[in-house]
Amino acid sequence: MSAIDRFVDIITNRSKTVILVILLLTAVMGGGVMQVSQESSLNQFGFGSNAEEAQDYVNENFKATDANSTSAQVIFRGSEDRDALSQEALIQEIELQQAFLEDETVNSTLGENPLSGLSNAVAKTVITQNQGRAAAQSATLEEQRATLAEMDGATYNETIATLLSKSSGENALFAFVPNGYDPGSTTAEARMMLVSQEVPPGESTGQGAAPEAIVDAQVAMNDIVDERYGGEAFTFGAGVVSDELSGSMNDSLMIVMPLALLFVVVVLTIAYRDLFDILLGVVGIALVLIWTFGFMGWSGITFSQLMITVPVLLIGLSIDYAIHVLMRHREQREEDDNGGARETMRPALLGVGGALVWVTITAVIGFLSNLTSPLPPLQHFGIVSAFGIAATLLIYGTFVPAVKIELDEFLEGRGWDRKKRAFGTGGGAFSTFLTGGKTFAKRAPWAVVAIALLLTLGGVYGATQIDTSFQTEDFIAEDPPGYLDNLPEPFAPGDYQIKSQLDYVGQHFGQDQSSTILIRGNVSSPEAFEEMAAAEQKAAESDAFNTFANGQVELRSPLRGMQTFAAENPDSSFNATFSAADTDGDNVPDQNIKSVYDAYFEATPAQASSTIYRTDDGNYEAAQMIVTKAGPATRSATTSASYDLADSFGETGATATATGDIVVFSVIEEELLDTVIQTLIVTIVAVIAFLMVAYWYVHDSAILGAVTLTPIVLSVAWILGTMWLMDIGFNIITGTITSLTIGLGVAYNIHVTERYMLELGRDKDVWDAIGDAVTGTGGALLGSAGTTVGGFGVLAFAIVPPIQQFGIITGITIIYAFLGSVFLLPSFLVIWTKYLGPSEAFEEDAAAPATGEVTAADE
Repeated sequence: MSAIDRFVDIITNRSKTVILVILLLTAVMGGGVMQVSQESSLNQFGFGSNAEEAQDYVNENFKATDANSTSAQVIFRGSEDRDALSQEALIQEIELQQAFLEDETVNSTLGENPLSGLSNAVAKTVITQNQGRAAAQSATLEEQRATLAEMDGATYNETIATLLSKSSGENALFAFVPNGYDPGSTTAEARMMLVSQEVPPGESTGQGAAPEAIVDAQVAMNDIVDERYGGEAFTFGAGVVSDELSGSMNDSLMIVMPLALLFVVVVLTIAYRDLFDILLGVVGIALVLIWTFGFMGWSGITFSQLMITVPVLLIGLSIDYAIHVLMRHREQREEDDNGGARETMRPALLGVGGALVWVTITAVIGFLSNLTSPLPPLQHFGIVSAFGIAATLLIYGTFVPAVKIELDEFLEGRGWDRKKRAFGTGGGAFSTFLTGGKTFAKRAPWAVVAIALLLTLGGVYGATQIDTSFQTEDFIAEDPPGYLDNLPEPFAPGDYQIKSQLDYVGQHFGQDQSSTILIRGNVSSPEAFEEMAAAEQKAAESDAFNTFANGQVELRSPLRGMQTFAAENPDSSFNATFSAADTDGDNVPDQNIKSVYDAYFEATPAQASSTIYRTDDGNYEAAQMIVTKAGPATRSATTSASYDLADSFGETGATATATGDIVVFSVIEEELLDTVIQTLIVTIVAVIAFLMVAYWYVHDSAILGAVTLTPIVLSVAWILGTMWLMDIGFNIITGTITSLTIGLGVAYNIHVTERYMLELGRDKDVWDAIGDAVTGTGGALLGSAGTTVGGFGVLAFAIVPPIQQFGIITGITIIYAFLGSVFLLPSFLVIWTKYLGPSEAFEEDAAAPATGEVTAADE
């Protein structure tokens, strides 16, 4: 007796023991469920590129940067009744700042001088004129509000016009007005206020991530703003973005999971037509999910946006396995009238078990191919999916059959008839539909292959046109459709406004995204300063970087900081040092650079350390230049322009590296595309190698393994072409579609091929074998395809856009895989059988495949 026979005997003869063991193991695995943590930040996709190494260097050594602080923007939109620069509007801005200070949640995150806006600049300017600079620097918010309120209209307008004039205005103030603002004007369509917050030690903000304290504070700010301004103002920052990303992920899960289960129940009701079998399938799903989430908890793998697809995937696959096992059991009971549930389960498991094992192995190979990617979340997705699929095989290959035996015997002992007809058999519309593959294979198998190849060529063209994207904006939810608001709690989604607000900020103020040029080496040489000046000039000439309304490019650098500080403090000792080092009068020091650096640190250490890194022994090791992305510019254009700025250095001892979130994410985007290609190649090679070896061992034909895989390889091109037609690009979720197509899709082909070979082994001719494969096994495949398509299809109701796209495209993938297995694969099998397979299979009707003619009897 083989090992497989002994294993099946244990399941069928010791079913109670099997049930008990699986339940005990489930309890152990369930202990890890509560340990699963959640992560919505895209920073988790870092993989140690040069740009990331440079970013880590910046965060570690430039102490006064966003590494230990973050800013929230309050955007005020003007209206017909209230201009954004009106005196009343600026008084209300001061009052809003007072409300922020009075709120404990907000105030706990604020540092020294955290609030800045035009209201503060106007008030302090007037106080300086009336009482002196010292009084202005120490003026409280109440004193500033009173100053604004006491100003007459003419004085107020004159102050605004002067502060924002093109000739004498300060660059920093132009950050508070929109890009289309006319310098010197006393009106504007919008205005911005900044709130600086301190990030807790050891934590940081990034693309889509923020510490809990920052999130809570910015959400509280937004509530205060909304209460005071309604839709005329909003708060924007890393905290509110993180809150919406996390909320949309949770809302998506709360919507799609029940819908997936509901759809599965509906489909199983149609397929099973039996309450107990439906409940057994649902219990199996629960066990698989407990095992999978428990594995994540015990192994320390976080739940990210990408992981939302895993439970839906496992729900669909679980029902696939259940349908194959239970439908095969039903077929066996129909064939053996006297066989009971226990006696017929053994041949049923032996008949379908091999295919399920092979299907599991190929799916595991497909998902583990993601380990070739350097992106950690993709690796984790592959590992968790592979474990979940293996757990599915275990649950539905042992626990479900054991429970089925015990349940049927219990019910039959009390007079219940447990014999049910298998779905897709016994005639009817489904059987007629499924026999189409047999008909095509008999009439013109080569024509079917030719049509498939033509479709594949079109798909290959579409695949070359697909875009790749990796950015936080991809995961920001649109405001959910109105009909979802009618869902009861806790399923009703929240309100999501960040997407539209981000578009508004980008259009009017430039997107809050920047790239950094990290300069290392001899940064204190005159030549390095000249290169820095050249890079700044290049940035000013580029459309990729944001420009203030006064025409100045938005950037921070040692040179820009020194120039600004010297201009604002003409009587300072630093200005004297700076001017003395500039011998040619171009406002760029060309000698004694180290002395200039020393004077800069002495005059304003916080500002200096934000762009210059000075070691403990007083040497200057690095500098950085930060440039902000222009709103209309694409990220790729900004990345390319950042590389151009970095190329300005290197000829005189200082070298530069382009980094920052924009550049880092662009590098990850390129790696994502490489991952798509690599995983596809690895999956195809690994799966075809496995199938060829397996089919050579079992059926004495390695070519049969290649034949089985071919339709699904062709369908990869079909699905990529469909993505192009639907304008769906590769992102961190849809980027898994190629390995998923092979890993899941080949299962349909394996089941058909295995059933076909099984029937040939029973001395049936090619047509009877094909017929049984596409109606018997094909019926189960139709049911499982329906549940899988529906399971993934409910992802279209998710709040997160990439998850919606993934659900739609995966559903189409399964449809293609099913159609290929029952309509295309039969033609490949007929051709293989004629030239390389058992020739006796054609003995009863040798003419049909050769001539393409079909007799009445064949119909």
